Amino acid sequence: AKVTSKKLIEKYGSDEFCFSNPMDFPDPTFTVALYEPFILGTIITPDEYLGGVLSLCMEKRGVQKSSTNIDNTRIMIQCYFPLNEIVIDFHDTLKSITSGFGSFSYEDHGYELSNLVKLNILLNGNVVEELGTIVHSSKAVSLGRKMVLKLVDMVPRQMFQIAIQASVKGKIIARETLKAYRKDVTSKLVSARS
Repeated sequence: AKVTSKKLIEKYGSDEFCFSNPMDFPDPTFTVALYEPFILGTIITPDEYLGGVLSLCMEKRGVQKSSTNIDNTRIMIQCYFPLNEIVIDFHDTLKSITSGFGSFSYEDHGYELSNLVKLNILLNGNVVEELGTIVHSSKAVSLGRKMVLKLVDMVPRQMFQIAIQASVKGKIIARETLKAYRKDVTSKLVSARS
């Protein structure tokens, strides 16, 4: 990230600051631009799976560079991808779409300007830094909603309700409430009668 604030230049010793931990994400008011690592991916697939493969590439923010027929049945596609889009499940999804016949390789392509934001998760209004992540702004709402729903299932219920929220730049984009246990005050009365 390139920064303009003299404080950040003094803090980091440069007008550029590289980070990989969301806790180190610079204050958005001080940043001029954020750059994201990109790769050049090469996909080889049978022709009949081309539509599904191109849909996957578009879903992962891929930009097609070239397309070449290798022979009568196979095609090679080259696309630029953000690195974080292919790290988690790209290869597995590609294999699933192509029934195991697709292959994928990639090489570094440097950094490109990107619209990145920090997605924060809050429990009862308190930010949980360990659950924060850096995402593209176009995917912030869907990922925030997915994380909040996952946490509702994972966090154990308490004697008090817990508000689970996702926020970007201080704005709440998703919220669920984990209901508190209800205390059954009549259970003692019923057992006393028996």
